[in-house]
Amino acid sequence: MINTVCVKVSKDLGEKIISLAHKLDLVNKTLFIERQADQLWIPLVRQPNENELSQLKNAAPHLILTTEVFSQKRHTEETLTHALERQLPSNLHSSIPHSLDIVGDVAVIELPPELDPYKAIVGQAILKAHKNIKSVHAKAGAISGVYRIRDLSYIIGENRTQTVYNEYGCQYHVDLAKAYFSPRLSQEHHRVATLVCAGEVVVDLFAGVGPFVVPIGKLCPEAKVYAVDINPNAVDLLKINVQVNKVENRVYPMLGDARKLVNGDLLGVADRVIMNLPETAIDFVDAACQTLKSTGGLVHFYGFVRKPDTIEDLKTRFTCLVEQQNRRVVAFQCVKCVRETAPYEQQVVMDVQIR
Repeated sequence: MINTVCVKVSKDLGEKIISLAHKLDLVNKTLFIERQADQLWIPLVRQPNENELSQLKNAAPHLILTTEVFSQKRHTEETLTHALERQLPSNLHSSIPHSLDIVGDVAVIELPPELDPYKAIVGQAILKAHKNIKSVHAKAGAISGVYRIRDLSYIIGENRTQTVYNEYGCQYHVDLAKAYFSPRLSQEHHRVATLVCAGEVVVDLFAGVGPFVVPIGKLCPEAKVYAVDINPNAVDLLKINVQVNKVENRVYPMLGDARKLVNGDLLGVADRVIMNLPETAIDFVDAACQTLKSTGGLVHFYGFVRKPDTIEDLKTRFTCLVEQQNRRVVAFQCVKCVRETAPYEQQVVMDVQIR
């Protein structure tokens, strides 16, 4: 155990601060980052200077600088960054990725163009640093299309995109090439599931393989959940996940366009609606309102905010769209950033009470 200076930051800003601290060469890579309740403790190699601390606090105003005890990584284990710094030219060290998405035993990394000639070296280093990973892919484009699919480029290991992922006691069969899935919203999946009460009817308009609906079925068996997706591959995987997690009698997969289903079987049935389609969910506010019961309900809305727009702008636009449906926003019960997705862009969640 090592006692060292560290920063404490809320988990929703953790990825942003870790990335910034890496750029400032502050992260102590020989120690494990600790997770305590809703915070991340990030060990540092030294006390930040005034300018560095100012940059960190600009990114996370409530960040705390303190000293804590951390577990030390085994000397036989070499971090991915250290391994690549030994193998890549020094002029490319600043391009080394400091994070990757691990879904089951498949890793997906964002590889800058200048590292493409070295992708085999990067892939081998990932396999060495993460013994559980069997397949490594690089992002080959942005998430796009109606099915929200991202092109992937195989790098090394087993040439497959299918895997099994575990999260908060739930198991998901996933195919990253055929259906959208992100492990970065795990806390949101769990948070929303814990809010559902017995007797509720929940509609997930963009359910994917089921990361929101499956935990609801497990944590609240007295609820009824309709899980909608337009992607047949996603719905096939969703059906498997419903069976694997034994929630068949309360989670009902539905293949089709959300708006068309809302105007049919799902009109006016829901106490709670989930809208995790951040790029275009704002275009479906009318469908969410029509899905809610006449007495109203709660909408979990996920959207992007890109500067110069603000969260307040998003709230205003959402409210106007609700009013166009002859409904009204009673309260924004929760509004927060769930993750930074790009420079000057964040994904936010709004829990909105509507009547």
